[in-house]
Amino acid sequence: MLKHLVLAFAMLALAPLAAQAQDFKEGEDYDLITPPIRTTTGDKVEVVEFFWYGCGHCYSFEPLIGQWKKGLAEDVQFVGSPAVWNKPMELHAKAFYTAEVLGVGEAMHPVLFQAMNVDRKRLQSDKEIKALFTANGVSAEDFDKAYNSFGVNSQVRQANSRARAAKITGTPEMMVNGKYRISTRKAGSQANMLKVADFLIEKERAAGE
Repeated sequence: MLKHLVLAFAMLALAPLAAQAQDFKEGEDYDLITPPIRTTTGDKVEVVEFFWYGCGHCYSFEPLIGQWKKGLAEDVQFVGSPAVWNKPMELHAKAFYTAEVLGVGEAMHPVLFQAMNVDRKRLQSDKEIKALFTANGVSAEDFDKAYNSFGVNSQVRQANSRARAAKITGTPEMMVNGKYRISTRKAGSQANMLKVADFLIEKERAAGE
């Protein structure tokens, strides 16, 4: 019994080393972004997730990436970036940044995902989005002020520009430090996307030393 326990602990100890040793290749597992995109997180390694609230794949990715974010080191900054390909998606991006401005992002992020993927609400009007916020404790006045603000509209434009510059082709996709794009198609699975992200974070960390 003791021998089995020692073996189990040894395997657990070696697991991180095995993960670190895993090598991913540009063009096969991830893509290089050229020219690189300017980051907004200073000296930290920036990891961006491009998503859309109406995307079923993003909805299934949410628990995985939520758990993954909890283990990020202090020198890594995660940034959510809503994709904006049409007018309804622009409204959903405004909802995301409105929640961030009001300090209710953590509460409203899952609410917005559930509304579109579980409750089958299309959220194609300002009125529908406002109703969702007010139903979750945000005052109508606060919502209107943030939703129609210059700051929120500016962030939506920046998100659109970021996605175009990264040449994303779907959601969810990830970008590491403005240099690398990770897609499910290249990585092979959503779980592998996070492994590739870990690999690239370490690559950028080593390059900055």
